[in-house]
Amino acid sequence: MSIRALARDMYRAQQNVSKLEKELETASPDRHEILQNELRQGLAELKTLKRMLDGEKESSSFRKKFQGFGR
Repeated sequence: MSIRALARDMYRAQQNVSKLEKELETASPDRHEILQNELRQGLAELKTLKRMLDGEKESSSFRKKFQGFGR
């Protein structure tokens, strides 16, 4: 997956987390638990995407170090 696509997905996940946090502040008690679960899932997705993006950026610069070798 490209860095641009990961960044776009990460932005969407951040927007979703922000929206859920705002909804949670004004949620009724019965909706509160549902939103907490959704927020927990959204934060996990955001964390995963962040790790993927950091790994992709790191491996990209790592590959560039060795680009001239072996040719």
